[in-house]
Amino acid sequence: MTTVRLPLFPLNSVLFPGLVLPLNIFEERYRAMMRDLLKTPEDEPRRFAVVAIRDGHEVATTSPGMPDQTAVLRRGPSAGFGDDPVKAFHEVGCVADAATVRERADGSFEVLATGTTRVRLVSVDTSGAYLTAELEELPEEPGEEAGALAEGVLRAFRQYQKRLAGARERSLATGADLPDEPAVVSYLVAAAVMLDVPARQRLLQAPDTASRLREELTLLRAETAIIRHLPSLPASELTRGPTSLN
Repeated sequence: MTTVRLPLFPLNSVLFPGLVLPLNIFEERYRAMMRDLLKTPEDEPRRFAVVAIRDGHEVATTSPGMPDQTAVLRRGPSAGFGDDPVKAFHEVGCVADAATVRERADGSFEVLATGTTRVRLVSVDTSGAYLTAELEELPEEPGEEAGALAEGVLRAFRQYQKRLAGARERSLATGADLPDEPAVVSYLVAAAVMLDVPARQRLLQAPDTASRLREELTLLRAETAIIRHLPSLPASELTRGPTSLN
């Protein structure tokens, strides 16, 4: 098993290969990560791994709600993730390439990264200024009938878009410019459909492209049916999705 060690960036959302991830970095542990990434030679990718936080775990100092004045906040790279950070994260994540890293005057960072490859979390190191992880790259296998399934998913996705446009009382893109490569289709749809983190995570860690597309076909048909029966649902409800703590 070939592994790689990369900085680890936990989020309460899921990153897919090929998708863009904008980040605003305020916490010191992640500022330190970005400062180190900026030391990477310009001709090399600035890579870090994004993993989704499991339900029930939060990033300590950036979690929403009123602070508990009696609680003693843990410090350091693993603060908020318990004694064994591995248990706080989903097993499969995605490597991100930070194409743009801009430091603001206050020391925070504006980052624009792109998902590249899926990885499996092997271990987490808490000894540095921020979390790092040993990761195993996961190849993307096509599976059986991926091409035909991608065509079906694209048709279902266009129907979903039309129903969603009607429910929002505004127009959406028709999807005419959507890609047709099965793996790309599977990741694009996974990111575009309104799903919670566990559902997105299941799609990310699907064993192959065909399996992901089959699940998406089921999800799209179900979501389209729901939207069809809720035409007056406010747009704010329809578009509500998970937000990222960073």
